[in-house]
Amino acid sequence: MRRVVVAPNAFKGSLTASDAATAMGAAVALVHPEAEILARPLADGGDGSVEALLAAGYRRLEVTVRLPDGRLATAPIAMRDNEAVVELANTCGLVLTPEDQRDPMTASTLGLADAVRGALDAGATRIVLCVGGSASTDGGVGLLCGLGARVLDVDGNAVRPGGQWLASICSVDLTGLDPRLRHVDLLVATDVTSPLFGPDGAAFVFAPQKGASATEVDLLDEGLRSWAQVVARHTGRDVSTTPGAGAAGGTAFAAAALLDAAILPGAPFIAEAIGLDAALEGADLLITGEGSLDAQSLLGKGAVDAALRARALHIPAVLVCGRVDVPVAELSALGIVASGALVDIAPPAEAIENAAAVLARRTVAVLEELDQQTD
Repeated sequence: MRRVVVAPNAFKGSLTASDAATAMGAAVALVHPEAEILARPLADGGDGSVEALLAAGYRRLEVTVRLPDGRLATAPIAMRDNEAVVELANTCGLVLTPEDQRDPMTASTLGLADAVRGALDAGATRIVLCVGGSASTDGGVGLLCGLGARVLDVDGNAVRPGGQWLASICSVDLTGLDPRLRHVDLLVATDVTSPLFGPDGAAFVFAPQKGASATEVDLLDEGLRSWAQVVARHTGRDVSTTPGAGAAGGTAFAAAALLDAAILPGAPFIAEAIGLDAALEGADLLITGEGSLDAQSLLGKGAVDAALRARALHIPAVLVCGRVDVPVAELSALGIVASGALVDIAPPAEAIENAAAVLARRTVAVLEELDQQTD
């Protein structure tokens, strides 16, 4: 074994991608001490996207943002030359609010707008919004309002950002948008392909994860439908069914429809930015993973994208996750030759609390099993 690329996504709630890469790298060193280990922590547009880019050499810039509950905090954005990458998860994401304080009806994306303004202040002319991991389903209204737009009700009064008030919006006024946006190439990196509304949309699929009840999910979906109609009247076009429009509670929709942003898959963007393909050239093995691999992961999550890149280069891949809910046949089709789950060797509580140690142990076991298969 000459070269091993270690490229995991974050294990949400327990390990950052960098921490996971360190644990996996330690396991490789135990089983194959002669191997060159290249660590490339991954992300897919969701949590950890900025961290992955900082680890790859982007410059760190701290900006002041509004958290989902309105408190002020600082958050990092990643800068390289004239490009800035801002992350919804670390500005107004779900992980920033304690579970017992989450309010899916009133949370907004105002914090993301603060990060965009920070990027503009730094002179960025290309800004990438990584929009996974949101706490809100506000249709991106917070982002728009934070950048100077106004959304108005039937009487011409400003409507507060938040999913609870989407259905009361009757018009949108963009005349106050930050004029610097006219000179910026804006992109939205998403970790899902969901449309804005409907059974596969932002409310029904993701709002329950943010604490929404069944009744609230229905109200949010109705609000998103109403908001889409308002935007279509304003722009003369409907982008609500564009793949990824439902990302981050509809944030991608608002950015695409009203800020002329292009929507792109987050995992390939991050992989290219961190030089994953270059690292894989000449490698003998890829080790990747994430907290939970399931059917949703197959739609474009970071670990799956990495495995497919390795397969294209005829490099076998090993997958180690917190849990794996995908049939072995589907894993094989991705070029994954061996896999393991942390919950197979430790109770879920221990797998979370001592994730680094359990991940290292599980990776060692999977590598030893793979060596036995190839002997």
